[in-house]
Amino acid sequence: MKNPIRYFLKLGLFFAILLVCFWLPQISAKEPLHEALFYQKFENNKVQCQLCPRRCLIPENRRGFCGVRENQKGVLYTLVFAKPVAIHVDPIEKKPLFHFLPSSNAFSVATVGCNLRCKFCQNWEISQAKPNEIEYDYLEPQDIIRKALDSGSPTIAYTYTEPTIFYEYMFETAKLAHQAGLKNIMHSNGYINEEPLRKLTKYLDAANIDLKGFSEEYYLKLAEGSLAPVLASLKILREEGVHIEITTLILSGFNDDEANLRKMCLWIKDNLGSDTPLHFSRFFPMYKLNSLNPTPVETLKKARKIASDCGLKYVYIGNVSVPQAEDTICPNCRRIIIERRGYFIVANHIKEGKCGFCQEPIAGVWK
Repeated sequence: MKNPIRYFLKLGLFFAILLVCFWLPQISAKEPLHEALFYQKFENNKVQCQLCPRRCLIPENRRGFCGVRENQKGVLYTLVFAKPVAIHVDPIEKKPLFHFLPSSNAFSVATVGCNLRCKFCQNWEISQAKPNEIEYDYLEPQDIIRKALDSGSPTIAYTYTEPTIFYEYMFETAKLAHQAGLKNIMHSNGYINEEPLRKLTKYLDAANIDLKGFSEEYYLKLAEGSLAPVLASLKILREEGVHIEITTLILSGFNDDEANLRKMCLWIKDNLGSDTPLHFSRFFPMYKLNSLNPTPVETLKKARKIASDCGLKYVYIGNVSVPQAEDTICPNCRRIIIERRGYFIVANHIKEGKCGFCQEPIAGVWK
């Protein structure tokens, strides 16, 4: 061997070329681009996304506000189809859904991205990330179904980030889930247009919607969004027969005004019904609001009383240890019919959808 260094360099180059030849086709075959739904084409290869109220007008080679929908040569693609960054089996109470299959597990899935910019986001590491910034597993919808069935979960939850922005992935998975006898739930900000939402509801069984506040000013300042589309989504979900629960994170000095809370609770009662479960959640310093103090417990108790006084039957307090704050109380006999400790149920007195003590019908999906 005249020059061993040159020999090994050539050998290394040979194996590098061989690796590239085998690796690249696998990438393109395994992770094909997936065209987005709900968009309109314009001149000069521009497209307008019609999925959420932002209706982003996207030039070629650019992405929308959510960062996961990209215009390539006049075709809008989703960059997160089959690319989940979080997969867990959670108690359904964690969603939180208290009136939907209690004590069951939910096979939970999320990709990166969101169409809001909440300054208090609890999952900002993935919701505000871009597709190329976080590692993911490549799992087609049928893979999610298989894993959910293997886990013994009766439900698939689209959660953690905003399911709207991985709509195509959620929609295809949800269709297969129903075929397999699984139910579908989502925890969403409700920031979605009517047409895609109504299409999704054909396969959606339950939703917890974050109603972040009850003023346009709050939504604009704290989330860079708008209240009106969220209220419209809640009405649509009710019209389509989807089980709804609502979560409102209370931030001191921002959305804890008593008059505004009363206005919100009356809207829920008048438009969604008095049996709509409402969860008031305690804020802890997070993301861009690290200097804001945690929500005082008394503020949460006051919010719960306001909601009850407005006629809402099922009001809960989360993210805090308060006796009976997460128990379900029969609106008729006032006895505890579901006793909870964190995400776990220690007693359930609901029988065939009714209070086991007085036979009062209790709103929800119980089996």
